[in-house]
Amino acid sequence: MSSTQRRRLNPPSQDSDSDDSGFLDERILLLVLESIKWDLQVICLTASVNRKLRATAKRLLWRKLCVYRAPRMVATLANGAPNGRIGGGWDSLAKLMFYCCGCESTRHFKLSGPSPSHFARASRFSKTSGRSFLTKKCRGDLLFVSDPCEHPMGDKEDDLGIYRGVFRGFMRSKTRACLIRRQVAFEERVRCPYCGTRVWSMTTARLVPKSAARRLGSRDGRLEYFVCVNGHLHGTCWLVPLSSDEEVCDQEEDGDGDDDDDGSEEIDGKAYNHQTVTNGSTSSLGEDF
Repeated sequence: MSSTQRRRLNPPSQDSDSDDSGFLDERILLLVLESIKWDLQVICLTASVNRKLRATAKRLLWRKLCVYRAPRMVATLANGAPNGRIGGGWDSLAKLMFYCCGCESTRHFKLSGPSPSHFARASRFSKTSGRSFLTKKCRGDLLFVSDPCEHPMGDKEDDLGIYRGVFRGFMRSKTRACLIRRQVAFEERVRCPYCGTRVWSMTTARLVPKSAARRLGSRDGRLEYFVCVNGHLHGTCWLVPLSSDEEVCDQEEDGDGDDDDDGSEEIDGKAYNHQTVTNGSTSSLGEDF
């Protein structure tokens, strides 16, 4: 059989998702990504090449990224087993770590115009902050919440704060049990921006404690947040302008002061080195990408 006949019988595949993608050994891929400190944009590009690499990213690469960037938070969320499963998947957790989801008007929170989503250059997640978002009956839950990402809305409006968070073991949490016991309905027009599942409005459920506004630097009633069935939290608030002699108190009036080590993680998008960041009385391990 001539070479021309063989080409006719076996035409080159036009499917970029075929197994013949040049990807031979995922160990080589892991070594390359490890050498560049698990660069987020490179992993995104890798996952977009074809179906095989997308599956590898979902199964392995996003978990490696999360463990590298925020080892203490991941160890806490995974109960010390970072190789295991996590609610919503590792790709959703990676997105939550690095992505500000933006905001549009909802029935409890009105905006003059939508605020766009974007890659977050720096984020700090803290379980001490998370306690401020839990009612007293739910204080046994563990929740990491980020500092608000500030979005200027114009000279005549306060700045908009957009924040996000994640529960540990949400399926067994007191917060979920409370939502189910109160028969709170899912929101009709809102989905989780990180995993796409249905969400509860904590405003509708009347589960927003006053300590949440104090922690965010907002006022009571000027914030809203949602929690999805996988335990991802996202929300918005109006930030109170601070004068030179004004500060927002980080310590809660009900006795929830910061611990010496609150398990927080600071994720910075400027460099590749590890550093320890001290902010007031809170010490946190910074992880940069």
